[in-house]
Amino acid sequence: MAILIASTFFLTGCAAGGAGSSAVKVGPTMSSSYDKAAVIQKPAARIQKPKLDIIIPVFDAGLPDDPATYKEKGIWPELRRAEATRFAYKLKLAIEKTGMFGAVRVMPNQTATGDLYVIGKINESNGLNVDIDVNVHDIAGKKWFHKSFDHEVAADFYDNARNKGKDPYGPVFKQVADKLVEELDDTSSKKLAEIQSITDLRFAANFSEDAFSQYLKVRGSKVSLKGYPSDDDVMLKRVKALRIRDQLFTDRMQPHYEQFNQKMADSYALWQKQSASEVQAAKTARNATIGKAVAGVGLIALSVLSAIAGSQSNSYGGTVAGTTGSIAAGSIGVGMLGESVKMNQESKFHKDALNELGQSIDGEMAPQVIKFEEKTAELTGNAQEQFAQWRAFLKRMYEQQATPDVQL
Repeated sequence: MAILIASTFFLTGCAAGGAGSSAVKVGPTMSSSYDKAAVIQKPAARIQKPKLDIIIPVFDAGLPDDPATYKEKGIWPELRRAEATRFAYKLKLAIEKTGMFGAVRVMPNQTATGDLYVIGKINESNGLNVDIDVNVHDIAGKKWFHKSFDHEVAADFYDNARNKGKDPYGPVFKQVADKLVEELDDTSSKKLAEIQSITDLRFAANFSEDAFSQYLKVRGSKVSLKGYPSDDDVMLKRVKALRIRDQLFTDRMQPHYEQFNQKMADSYALWQKQSASEVQAAKTARNATIGKAVAGVGLIALSVLSAIAGSQSNSYGGTVAGTTGSIAAGSIGVGMLGESVKMNQESKFHKDALNELGQSIDGEMAPQVIKFEEKTAELTGNAQEQFAQWRAFLKRMYEQQATPDVQL
C-alpha cells in the first residue's frame, strides 16, 4: 500500500510538473520552422486568352403566332417588344461585368459583325417569373450552348428596402454570363484566335467574296480557316479600315439602347412590382375560389341527401330534422357558391388590372428614331433600318475605293 501511494504521488507530480513546464507557444514562428512544401500557394492567375467581341441581337419577344391568343396567355405585344430590347441590354451589362470578353454590343439583328453571337428569346415574364432561351454560336458556326434560364423573384423582393435599385431579373442574366465564361474556359486560345481570323475574313468577304472566300472553307453553316492573306495585302488593309469604321458605328448605336433602357426603367420597375403582386393575388384568389366552390357543391349535395333522408323517415321528427338540415346545408352551400362567384370576379379584376398595366406601358415603348452625324449619308428609321443603310453605305465606299480614278 505504501509503495502504491508513493507511486501515485510520483506519477501525479510528473504529470503536474510536465504540464507546468510545458510552455504555451504563441506569436510568429522562426523562418526555419516553415515546411516549404506546405506553404499555401497563390491560385494560378487565369491565362489571358484572346477576347472575343460579342453581338447580342435584340431578343425574340416570344410572341405566339396567333395574335388572338395574346390576351389569353397574358401577353401584351408592345410590352414584350420593349422587354426584348431591355433584356438584350441587361445581358450586355452582365457579360461586360465578367471582364472576360472584348466589346459587347446590342444590335438590331444577327447580321452585325462579331466573334460570338448570343441570341435570346423571352419565354415568360410577369414580374414574378422570368424564363429566357439562349442560343450561343461563334462566327465559325460552332454551337457553344443552347439552354433555358429561369428565375423566380423572391416574394418579399419588392418590399425589401435593400433591393432598391436592383433588377429583380438580374440573376437570370448573371446565369447566362457565368455560363459563357464557363464555355470560354473550355476553349483553347488557339481556337479563339482562329475564330477572330474567321471574323476578319467573313467581314471582308461581305465586300469582296471573290478576293477573300478562297481563305475560307464553308460546309453548310460551318466555316473553317484555310489560310490568311498577308498583312501587306492591299485589299485586306482596305477592308480592315472599313472594319474599324463599322465598329465605331456599332459603338455609336449603344447609347441608343442605353437611353431606351433608361427611358423605360421607372415605368418598367413599377410594372414589375405591380404585375408580381397581381400574379400572386390572382393565384391566391383562384385557389380560394376552387376551395369555396368544392365546399359549396358538397354542402348542396348534403342538403339533397338530408331532404331524401327526411322524406323517407317514418317519424315526424325525422322529417322535420331532414328538412331543416336540407335547408341549412343548402343555404350555406349556395352562400359559398355566391362567394365563389364573387372571388371569380376578383380574379377577373386581377387579370384586368394586369391587362391595364401592360397597356399603360405599351404607349411609352414606341420605336425610337436615331440620327447619326454622317454628312455623306442620311440614316433614317429605326435601328434595324439604319444599320441596313449603313452597311449599304460601307459597300459603296469600298466599291469607290476599289475603282481607280480615270482621267478622260
